[in-house]
Amino acid sequence: MTLEHAMLDLVKNLIARPSVTPEDQACQQQIIERLAPLGFKAEMFEQGGVTNVWLRRGSARPLVVFAGHTDVVPTGPLEQWQSNPFEPTIRDGRLYGRGAADMKSSLAGFTIAIEEFVQQNPQHTGSIALLLTSDEEGPATHGTVIVCNALKARNETLDYCIVGEPTSSKKIGDTIKNGRRGSLSAKLTIVGKQGHVAYPQLAKNPVHLFAPALAVLTQTVWDNGNEYFPPTTMQVSNYHSGAGASNVVPGQAVIDFNFRFSTASTPESLKQRVIDILEAHNVPYQIEWLLSGSPFLTPRGELSEALTHAIKSETGLTTELSTTGGTSDGRFIASICPQVIEFGPCNESIHQINENIAVNDLNPLKNIYRRVLERLLPNA
Repeated sequence: MTLEHAMLDLVKNLIARPSVTPEDQACQQQIIERLAPLGFKAEMFEQGGVTNVWLRRGSARPLVVFAGHTDVVPTGPLEQWQSNPFEPTIRDGRLYGRGAADMKSSLAGFTIAIEEFVQQNPQHTGSIALLLTSDEEGPATHGTVIVCNALKARNETLDYCIVGEPTSSKKIGDTIKNGRRGSLSAKLTIVGKQGHVAYPQLAKNPVHLFAPALAVLTQTVWDNGNEYFPPTTMQVSNYHSGAGASNVVPGQAVIDFNFRFSTASTPESLKQRVIDILEAHNVPYQIEWLLSGSPFLTPRGELSEALTHAIKSETGLTTELSTTGGTSDGRFIASICPQVIEFGPCNESIHQINENIAVNDLNPLKNIYRRVLERLLPNA
């Protein structure tokens, strides 16, 4: 089998494993077994039903890391799929199956790119590693963050990391992510006093109490963003109040809201500004905060240049740096690696029924990963 065909075969092998989060279904073992003959040593981190592995070849710097997840989201109604989501199927030039785009094609691309690179450059400089988890699509509490904490504790230094998230929009390589916004959520309880609507002087309506502050919160400019990030946004996602009767003033209101914030703000600054607004309006409140991810940013540098050059050489496209979208495991890796960039296949079908990827995108994806290695780790 040639490595050109190996790419498609490995993608299909991985899709066929129903690794619904936090299950791995031996996906990581497939990659371990392929890379072991090249000198990769595997270190397992298993916690809370999650499977993680750190695979490394070499001990010298610089260290180039590929990071990804073997877990996938649930399929949704099976009857709505045109083919079994865990039976990889090619129709009209596209490969269908859960995880085809997010992100088993990237995993296969990492693996085959490394095989090709090491065969062609056995005496390359530096080191190569993979960080794989089965807890990215879930809570992400026992996944990549566990490995990052272990590496940090023993002062293991990462220089460059490519996260294989599906970042491309219309064509493979048209977009890469050099950062992500942070996510800060709050559950705000406004404490009022229940009563009869005919006697409002004997009650305290929490909806009314909060209304002026809400108007200010929704109109506040939290920051202006920066060269890489749009301004921070605040959105109310739930607002619950009422006793279920039209003649009762509710005793409390519970509001859920979320900040998607850039590196121009901090969790602490956002929290304080919210509290200042609530107290300025004499709102009786209780609040609980949840920081699910801090923002990270990789300014233009060696890694972005290597990816930009590889994409241009392989596809002819000039890629765009972007920080849009939700959170990813890049937020954990950025704490131990100065340059983290996400790059992977087109994302138009991710998490959807009939998830798929163009078969013709598979080898260019793999080739781009290999070209990055060639640029960052030349032969000694």
